[in-house]
Amino acid sequence: MAILKVDFLTLFPAMLDGFLTESMLGRAQKNGILELRAHNIRDWAEGKHKITDDRPFGGGPGMLMKPEPVFAAIEELQSSECTRIYMCPDGEKLSPQIASELAKSKHLIILSGHYEGIDERIRECVIDREISIGDYVLTNGTLPAAVLVDTVARYVPGVLGEENSLSTDSFNNNLLSFPQYTRPAEFRGMKVPEVLMSGNHGEIERWRRERQVERTNKRRPDILKQS
Repeated sequence: MAILKVDFLTLFPAMLDGFLTESMLGRAQKNGILELRAHNIRDWAEGKHKITDDRPFGGGPGMLMKPEPVFAAIEELQSSECTRIYMCPDGEKLSPQIASELAKSKHLIILSGHYEGIDERIRECVIDREISIGDYVLTNGTLPAAVLVDTVARYVPGVLGEENSLSTDSFNNNLLSFPQYTRPAEFRGMKVPEVLMSGNHGEIERWRRERQVERTNKRRPDILKQS
């Protein structure tokens, strides 16, 4: 079975502690499907104080991540089959298609930015792809890196097990997911739709498709127009 290896580069590796070991990702690592490692960029910084940031040329607020430690880290960790990713607000927006594509990779290196961003020479020379998880800005890119890997991992064979829900996930075919119910059939006067207990799979699929279109039209008409 193919292994997806992921190296996280961040100034805050402790933010990933629980993420790396819990739930499906923890199980997938135990089963040898995933190999996830978090690295502190400061480990590649030089000098007594391990400085990783400096003021931008030309002035302006905030600080930028310096190129030296990032170049050194990526050059040490990269392999001939790796894709080097930078998490940033101005990257291409994460989608099921991107996640499915990256799940076919053998090795990902994911750089999490901080401060006002990173030196442009990093982006030009040692980054292959830039990805955003949405049109908003966070204090650093560690959580977006975790979101990316959690999304990608679901497309890696064996991570979700033999039976999985990828085909009914929200955003597949530009539709949101349909409503779902479990036991009891009636709770506080609220009943499960009869069609779901009918055993008529054709009618169930039709009902689910109608609810998907209805929900998407109400909540996300922008993606419905793309289908």
